[in-house]
Amino acid sequence: MHKRILYAGAAAVTLLAGCQASKPAASASTASPAAGPAVETLGNYPVPANEFAYVYRKNNSSAPDFGTRQSVTDYLDLYTNFRLKVLEAEQKGLDTTQAFKRELDGYRQQLSLPYLTEKSVTDQLVREAYDRMSQEVNASHILIRVAPDATPQDTLAAYKKIEGIRQQALGGADFAQLARTLSEDPSAKENAGKLGYFTAMQMVYPFESAAYKTPVGQVSAPIRTRFGYHIIKVNDKRAAQGEIKVAHLMIRMNANAAKSDSLTAKKKVDELYSRLKKGENWDKLVAQFSEDAGSAANGGELPPFGTGRMIPSFEEVAFKLQKPGDISAPVQTPYGWHIIKLIEKQPVPKFADMEASLKSKVAKDSRSELNKAAFLKRVRQEDKFVEMPAAKTYVFSKADTALVAGRFKYAAPAAGAKTGKGAVNDNSPLFTIMGKPYPVKDFLAYAQQNQRPRTGAQPSFAMQQLYDQYVEQSLTDFEKNSLENKYEDYRMLVKEYRDGILLFQLMDEKVWSKAIEDTVGLKKYFAANQAKYQWDQRVQGTVVSAATPALRDEARAYFIRPAALTTRHTANGMEASGMVETVMPTTKGIPATIAFKPRTATLTAASTEALNKLANLMATDTTLQVMASGQVKTSAQVNLAGQRTSRIQAFLKGKGVPAARIGLNTTIGGKQARTASADVVSLRAYTHDPAIIEQRFNAKNPLSVQITQRVFQKGDNKVVDELASKGPGVYNVQKDGRYYAVIIDKILPAGPKTLGEARGQATSDYQTYLEKEWINEMRTARPVKVNEGEVNKLITK
Repeated sequence: MHKRILYAGAAAVTLLAGCQASKPAASASTASPAAGPAVETLGNYPVPANEFAYVYRKNNSSAPDFGTRQSVTDYLDLYTNFRLKVLEAEQKGLDTTQAFKRELDGYRQQLSLPYLTEKSVTDQLVREAYDRMSQEVNASHILIRVAPDATPQDTLAAYKKIEGIRQQALGGADFAQLARTLSEDPSAKENAGKLGYFTAMQMVYPFESAAYKTPVGQVSAPIRTRFGYHIIKVNDKRAAQGEIKVAHLMIRMNANAAKSDSLTAKKKVDELYSRLKKGENWDKLVAQFSEDAGSAANGGELPPFGTGRMIPSFEEVAFKLQKPGDISAPVQTPYGWHIIKLIEKQPVPKFADMEASLKSKVAKDSRSELNKAAFLKRVRQEDKFVEMPAAKTYVFSKADTALVAGRFKYAAPAAGAKTGKGAVNDNSPLFTIMGKPYPVKDFLAYAQQNQRPRTGAQPSFAMQQLYDQYVEQSLTDFEKNSLENKYEDYRMLVKEYRDGILLFQLMDEKVWSKAIEDTVGLKKYFAANQAKYQWDQRVQGTVVSAATPALRDEARAYFIRPAALTTRHTANGMEASGMVETVMPTTKGIPATIAFKPRTATLTAASTEALNKLANLMATDTTLQVMASGQVKTSAQVNLAGQRTSRIQAFLKGKGVPAARIGLNTTIGGKQARTASADVVSLRAYTHDPAIIEQRFNAKNPLSVQITQRVFQKGDNKVVDELASKGPGVYNVQKDGRYYAVIIDKILPAGPKTLGEARGQATSDYQTYLEKEWINEMRTARPVKVNEGEVNKLITK
């Protein structure tokens, strides 16, 4: 019941997807012309002037140039293209498919919702919720569960039980102890029924109302919600804390993360907190190290929030910050570690600023039940609901124990058959809505379909529940089906969605998917427009960012120039790696040894599998190099050792690994040879992989070194931008408290992009081209003739 939510912006990334930025929103149209003059004709199809006027006003009324000739004619041109596309979709029969009808029906259901409420009731509930937001209530509760549609007997039993507990509380019994022992809220055994502070819109409505109306220190009368009966003890009331605005620096850590990962995250956040306490710039550290991508670019700033809106541990620490600029010690939530900075404290916003969001929340809140009841009361009168008492009595006579058990059977009478005694039978109207009869047989069929077991209930109670549901559904459905006749806005909105769905389907066929699938056409278009797809000058290189000059210099050594491997044979037992410069040893995914069949150079099956995996790894990490060392006891064994190391080299070369990345080494004698198996070759691996090198430097301090290796375009990296004009070389720079080594390998000149490099933009441009060509074809097939007289009626400036 009491839910607290951490803002999505603080721990999640919002994903927005679309086929193409230029895809249209649904726009108003109609499948057939309405009566009245036409603003234009498309071939022999008249476009109703009243519908164009409606759409123009709706979409342009707030524009500064609304009502000018330029505005009207520009919009008519867009609208013409839209109508031509919809007409073609209709001509293709896209509006007759089952998929189209299902999708439109789904939208129609959503669009009808605002029309199936009572505005006056909504307004009253919104104002009440806002007024309550000026105060926060601290309360405890005791719950006795009972289902919303429980039988009268079960309802009475639950009420008596909660009233008995209330009398104990009023008599001086400890409320917390009563909650622990008697409450049927599962959390009560741990929290003694305490809910902490809450404000409006955070509890179900009946519970909220009782809490706000009960004085501090007193216990409420029993109050029923969908969970059952509650009694509420109000512990305290205070003025609302309002909302606070904070920023955070986040280090992600899954609640079930391995201990080593948890320690790494804690060390990292502690180091960041230490640096902030020493005065380092907040925005700089957030931009460099915060792992909340949604807020890092904005200094970690989060949307304002109030009581009960955040994870409790986060909220508690945030509200304790006193002055703007205050920074909290690291605080843990299920999403990771946060350092919180107070930006400002805000009072409860003005009503006008909250009205729209409150209306949305009221529509989804348990308050909506009040609105629903008011709506049904209104449409009963407006739609002239008339109940037939005799028919209702007849229906209730059908209720029996089978209905209580959920096994009620009903077979509608055959046409022309006698259906009952007297004036009432199964074909008689049970009630009418605007004169439309709803026969007894339809309700009985509904009862059979929607029944469920109601243990302990009387048959008449079970039938009443079903009857009430059927009346409510019938009234609501009748009103839904009348909306297009009652409300012009609704009728036009449905048309917008209808035509929008058709347009989407046809645009996908004619433009969006076609541009992707027509590879020949795309290549031809790209070649004809090559001048549009050009690279600016770029830099290929590596950037090392370090906390100290010494760390920078040490990390830089791994990237000065590519290492090479050599083949060596030694007879003194000394280890020889064959590396000509600094490289990083690595064992990740590297087999320690490769086994051979006894006294041969033939690989075992397990070794073949291991070398296949190694080849795949070397294809992924192109900086990875391997040294194969055959260690033998005597010079007589050198030949076999050489054959084995050469076999490994040949195997990897056969998988596409360059020979320069595979070194061979045979060691005679020495400690390793004396302890090694006679039928294995040992492997060592070395890498220039920035991630592995960075991990090594950050083992103790997670912020020591950051390494980026890529092709940089202008704007990707400020330090690279400043040095690009100097050309290839190694440059040391200090900036914003960090020490940089920038290794520029190449300056890539400006020049044409390949289709692979420009595919996204080229595809988008090709879609635009296809759409223009298609529109020209449709305008040729359906010549456009504008009725200037109707256009002039819309020109007011």
